[in-house]
Amino acid sequence: MKIFSESHKTVFVVDHCPYMAESCRQHVEFDMLVKNRTQGIIPLAPISKSLWTCSVESSMEYCRIMYDIFPFKKLLMAALAAVGPPNPRADPECCSILHGLVAAVETLCKITEYQHEARTLLMENAERVGNRGRIICITNAKSDSHVRMLEDCVQETIHEHNKLAANSDHLMQIQKCELVLIHTYPVGEDSLVSDRSKKELSPVLTSEVHSVRAGRHLATKLNILVQQHFDLASTTITNIPMKEEQHANTSANYDVELLHHKDAHVDFLKSGDSHLGGGSREGPFKETITLKWCTPRTNNIELHYCTGAYRISPVDVNSRPSSCLTNFLLNGRSVLLEQPRKSGSKVISHMLSSHGGEIFLHVLSSSRSILEDPPSISEGCGGRVTDYRITDFGEFMRENRLTPFLDPRYKIDGSLEVPLERAKDQLEKHTRYWPMIISQTTIFNMQAVVPLASVIVKESLTEEDVLNCQKTIYNLVDMERKNDPLPISTVGTRGKGPKRDEQYRIMWNELETLVRAHINNSEKHQRVLECLMACRSKPPEEEERKKRGRKREDKEDKSEKAVKDYEQEKSWQDSERLKGILERGKEDLAEAEIIKDSPDSPEPPNKKPLVEMDETPQVEKSKGPVSLLSLWSNRINTANSRKHQEFAGRLNSVNNRAELYQHLKEENGMETTENGKASRQ
Repeated sequence: MKIFSESHKTVFVVDHCPYMAESCRQHVEFDMLVKNRTQGIIPLAPISKSLWTCSVESSMEYCRIMYDIFPFKKLLMAALAAVGPPNPRADPECCSILHGLVAAVETLCKITEYQHEARTLLMENAERVGNRGRIICITNAKSDSHVRMLEDCVQETIHEHNKLAANSDHLMQIQKCELVLIHTYPVGEDSLVSDRSKKELSPVLTSEVHSVRAGRHLATKLNILVQQHFDLASTTITNIPMKEEQHANTSANYDVELLHHKDAHVDFLKSGDSHLGGGSREGPFKETITLKWCTPRTNNIELHYCTGAYRISPVDVNSRPSSCLTNFLLNGRSVLLEQPRKSGSKVISHMLSSHGGEIFLHVLSSSRSILEDPPSISEGCGGRVTDYRITDFGEFMRENRLTPFLDPRYKIDGSLEVPLERAKDQLEKHTRYWPMIISQTTIFNMQAVVPLASVIVKESLTEEDVLNCQKTIYNLVDMERKNDPLPISTVGTRGKGPKRDEQYRIMWNELETLVRAHINNSEKHQRVLECLMACRSKPPEEEERKKRGRKREDKEDKSEKAVKDYEQEKSWQDSERLKGILERGKEDLAEAEIIKDSPDSPEPPNKKPLVEMDETPQVEKSKGPVSLLSLWSNRINTANSRKHQEFAGRLNSVNNRAELYQHLKEENGMETTENGKASRQ
């Protein structure tokens, strides 16, 4: 059935009685913009609009917002354009709002062109096309009883016109009608009508009453109603840079509130970003989402793909900030909008851009694209956690698979057991304590605890199960007595991590947490806990042994520290000794240079190849201590290498062989043999 919503037909009924010609008593200062006022001139008195003017302007603003966002398939009533202001001297008895309400019901019964198209497409099933509508009546009621009289009038009129429409091809019966009565009164007066939420008066008619002061209060109420009726939402663009009118070289930041379909905020609702919402400029009863202005970008190709585009309508369309923003966008520019955050990187979630002379709010995807491959679980949530218990989770899923249940089972009390409830109960037991990360658990990383962890989750235990659990606990006690290492994670810790007794304390605490999560299952679970607590409470000799063990560990740590200190001290002493040896070597080298310069100095025997040595001692290059033999060898080599200049033949030798008497061959015509002996040719 193709049902048109109540928003398809919205009829405004504005009271035209003489009372509506009275002032709303909200003054407008129109002489305040005069800059150079001559002294002695009395300023013009402020003016105020009438109740009729306030009602018409608010109704037109309602229609403007609706037509900006939904320009198609909406109806327009131009009757208000032909009606002048009310006559304050007219007879109130001759003017009644009832005539307008009757005309509104008649209008709702008429077939619109869109309904006619739908009926034509359905042909024989024309009655399946729905007919719903809404009547917004702005009036000045005398009391609550007057309001009930207006409601009764609408209800009777709908009943009568539905009878006429049943026998007519040009009319349609009203299936649902919403009556919105707005009682408006001047500012400063007390309201004689009480507010009332939506109430169902009949299967066809629902009614709600709003008591609102005239002026800007009435405009705010219509602004809120248009959002409710057409599923609109509010977005406030903050920090919009604009140049000042008086000072062209300065700029200030302004805010502009926009209305659009609420689907543009669906990502905020899914992610739970309620902190983005706040009070609107219209008051605390209206919420708005705040987005921050970003640097405009002209190339839309660089942007991320968008998941939706929705037409917008400024709330204050005549204000200078709204006008500047719309002109900026209509000139072909685009503006990115980001979510205001106190910390972290900025998230660009929306974009404002125009297409074909209309401005749209684009919703940009700020999460992983659905076109990409799904993330691997090993990557972790947000790339931070990578040590999930993936293998254990696979085993957990296999143990909790759902299978067809054919044979009925009965509980102890005789009631039939529901398989789905039993599966939920089992899943709840298995997840009472189940760490998801390897580094956050110890017992689930130990093969010695596997028998207890797999048995304790059962609803009931047998005697054999209790014995297995107790055996597991005794094995852990034996491990602690032997001081065996535990698989404690050292992620995020410095040094060696917690000591052995601290590791076992963590293990016992986690094991107690697991057992206590299931002690209410049966009496045998309680016995397992009692065994665990009895083993945790050490006897005095055990505590003394633990103290001796801790003292022994402290002594070992002290001895290790002493050995390290001794090695460091020895290395320092060796370094100082080597420094003295090098100083003496320099003195010997100086003496050798003096002797070498003497004409009677003989050629030094046992000439060895020159070894290039660094000025830095060898002990400083090595990371560990240097032996005494290495120190002495370095000293001898350094001293000998600096006492003489190496033999030129050895420097130019090939395979440590030098040719002797190379020039004799040229002078005497002699040739040297391989053994260095001369022979005449």
